[in-house]
Amino acid sequence: MVRNIVVLGGNSHPALVDSVCNMLGLPACNRILTKFSSGESRCEIQDSVRGKDVYIIQTGFGGNGSKLNDHFMDLCIMISACKTGSARRVTAVLPLFPYSRQPDLPYKKSGAPLFKAGSESGRKDYTFDSVPATPAPGVPRTAGLINGTDITNRLAKTVLTNGVNGVNGAGSMSPVKQTNGEAYFGANGVASPMPNTSIGSYTTHDYQNVSHIGAFQARPGYKQWVAQAGTLVANLLTCAGADHVITMDLHDPQVQGFFDVPVDNLYGRPLLKRYIQTHIPNYKEAVIISPDAGGAKRATAIADGIGVDFALIHKVMERRPTKITDRQNASMMLVGNVADRVCILIDDLVDTGNTITRAAKLLKKEGATTIYALLTHGVFSGDAINRIKASAIDKVVVTNSVPQDEHRALLGSKLDVLDISPIFAEAIRRVHHGESISVLFNND
Repeated sequence: MVRNIVVLGGNSHPALVDSVCNMLGLPACNRILTKFSSGESRCEIQDSVRGKDVYIIQTGFGGNGSKLNDHFMDLCIMISACKTGSARRVTAVLPLFPYSRQPDLPYKKSGAPLFKAGSESGRKDYTFDSVPATPAPGVPRTAGLINGTDITNRLAKTVLTNGVNGVNGAGSMSPVKQTNGEAYFGANGVASPMPNTSIGSYTTHDYQNVSHIGAFQARPGYKQWVAQAGTLVANLLTCAGADHVITMDLHDPQVQGFFDVPVDNLYGRPLLKRYIQTHIPNYKEAVIISPDAGGAKRATAIADGIGVDFALIHKVMERRPTKITDRQNASMMLVGNVADRVCILIDDLVDTGNTITRAAKLLKKEGATTIYALLTHGVFSGDAINRIKASAIDKVVVTNSVPQDEHRALLGSKLDVLDISPIFAEAIRRVHHGESISVLFNND
C-alpha cells in the first residue's frame, strides 16, 4: 500500500481508475462530480487532500466526441479543487491526451499551403519556402504588401475614396460624409452639420460597399495559422494547477514542448510487442508495417526489437493536396514485400479507421495472408466500427486507454483489448517515491 497518495478519478473511464487503485492497494478518493441543471460542472472533493500527492485519472475520450470537452473541463476543475484544498502536488494522468492531433502548423486542415506559388503575382520564382530578402545596403527593395505597392508610400498618401480627394496630415481635411445627418469635424475642429447623402456613400464603417475598405490582402509569403489547440490545452492544465502530466503515446510528441511542467509520455509498444510474441503464430516470419510515413519510427522500433522485417505504406501524390478530398482520394503505395506473409499494422491511434482499412485493403491486394492491426488508442469514432467490420483486417488489437466495452460488443471476437493499468500504476508509484521511470520506456 502506498501512503500519502490520493487517486482521484473522473467520469471518462471509471473501470481504469478502479483497476489502477486495486494495483496500488488503496481506495479511490471520494468525490462528487456531476452537473447542475444548467449544464455547469459540479465538483466536491469529500476526502482530505491537504499535503497529499494527488493523481487525477481522466482520459481524453467522450464517446464520439459528445462529452470530450466536458471531461476535460471536469479535469481542470478537479485540479483546481485539489490545489485549493492544499494538495502538495497534483498530477494529471491522461492515458489518451485530448487535442494531441492538432499541432500548431501553418497549414489548412487538408495539409495544403494556404496559397499557390505565383498566383496573383507576376513573379514565377517564388515558392512556399521562399522568404523576402533582408533589407541591407545594395539589396533591392522588395515589393510592398498590397498589390505590389510599397506600404510606406501608400500610407503616406492615404486618400479617402469617396470622390473627394484629401491627404492625411494635410492642412485641410476633406469632409467624411455620414448617412444620418450627424455633425462632422472639419480641419479647424469646429463641428458643422452634415447633409444627408445616399446609402451608397462612404462612411467610417462602410458596410454598404466593402470595396471602399482597404482590407489587408495576404500575399504569397504570409501564412494563416490554424487554431493553437495544443498550446491552449497545455496552458489550461498548467493554469488550473497541474504540476505534472502523465500520458501515453502522444500522436504528436511535440505537444510535450507546450508545457512548462514535466510531461511523461509512456509507451504502449511493450504491450503490443508482447502480444505479437505470444498470440501471433510464427511471428518471426511476419512483416511489421506502418500505414503511413509518420508512424515509421514507431513501427521500426517494434520490428527491430523482435527481429522481423519492416515495410512501409505511403500516399502517392503528384502535388501537395489543396483540398480535403485530395487527401482522401490519394493513392497508396507499398514499399516492401508482403506476398504470402502475415502482416502486422502498427499505429498509435485509430479514429475513423480510414487509413488503417485502406492500408489493409492494399496489403490483401499484394498477397498478404492474415492482417493484424495493433493500435494503442482505439477511439473508433464515426462509422469506424462498420468500416472495420467490412475491411480485410482479421484482428484488431487496442489498449483500454479509452473504454472499449461498447466497441467489443460490436466487433466481437475481432477485437482484443490489452490492459494498460499496470503501466500507469507502476508509473504513479515510481513518481510518488521519486524513482526513475525509464524502465517503463524500455521496449524490451
